[in-house]
Amino acid sequence: MTSSYDLRGRAAIVTGATRGIGYAVARELVAAGARVCVTARDPDDVRRTAARLDGVGLPGSVADPDHPRRLTELALRAFGRVDIVVNNAATNQPYGPLMDIDPREWSEAFAVNVEAPLRLVQCAWHGWMAEHGGSVVNICTEGARHVGPRIGAYNTSKAALLHLTGQLAGELAPRVRVNSVSPGLVRTEMARFVWEPGETEIASGLPLGRIGEPEDVARAVLWLCSDAAEWITGADLLVDGGTNVSRARIAP
Repeated sequence: MTSSYDLRGRAAIVTGATRGIGYAVARELVAAGARVCVTARDPDDVRRTAARLDGVGLPGSVADPDHPRRLTELALRAFGRVDIVVNNAATNQPYGPLMDIDPREWSEAFAVNVEAPLRLVQCAWHGWMAEHGGSVVNICTEGARHVGPRIGAYNTSKAALLHLTGQLAGELAPRVRVNSVSPGLVRTEMARFVWEPGETEIASGLPLGRIGEPEDVARAVLWLCSDAAEWITGADLLVDGGTNVSRARIAP
C-alpha cells in the first residue's frame, strides 16, 4: 500500500488508534511513510496494532492526566521526534437529555474529548514541536454545529474541541498547524447504534448515497498532515457525505 503524500522521516501519535477511524488514520500515515505511536484502553489491542503497523504503543485512558506525557515520551524514545498528533480518542457518553445527566459523566466527556487533546498537544509542543514544528489534527464531528436529541454532551464537548482547534492554531502558528476533521455518520463500532438499524434509509438520504467509512476520514487527515496542506491552519474539514447540505437535495 502506497500513498501520494510523503511522510517519510516523520513520527505521529494517534489516540484511539486500535479500531475505526483511529486505526484507519494510523494505517494511512504508515502507508505514507510515517512511524506511529498508538494508544487505546485495551492493552492487547494496543500491542497487536503497534505490531501490525511496525510502531509502538501505550495502553491507557487519555483522560488520565499523566497519559499524554508518557505517550509523548514513548514516541520521543522510539522515534526521536513527534511531528504529527491526531487526537481521535473520544467518548459519546453520557447519552440522553442533559437534564438527566450525572455531572460526573459530563465531566468525563470533557476530560476525554477536550482536556486530553489539549494536554497531548502541550506535551508534543514542549517535547518537540515548539522548536521543530509539526501538525495537529483533532477529530470533531459535523454535529458540533447543531443540536440533536440525546447527544447534547457529545456535541457540546466536540464544539468545545472545535473552538480549541482554532485557538491552538492561532497560538501555535507559524510553527505548528492545527486543524480538525468533522466526520458525519461513519461505519464504526461507536456509531453502530445509529447506522446499523437503518443504514439503507440513511444512505439514501445523503447526497453521496452512502454512509462513511473510516478510510474516508483517514484520507482527509492524511492530507491535512502532509505538506500539501502547508498553508492551512485553523480549518475544519467536513467529511460527511453531504449531510450538511442534504436539505437542498432534489430527489431523482
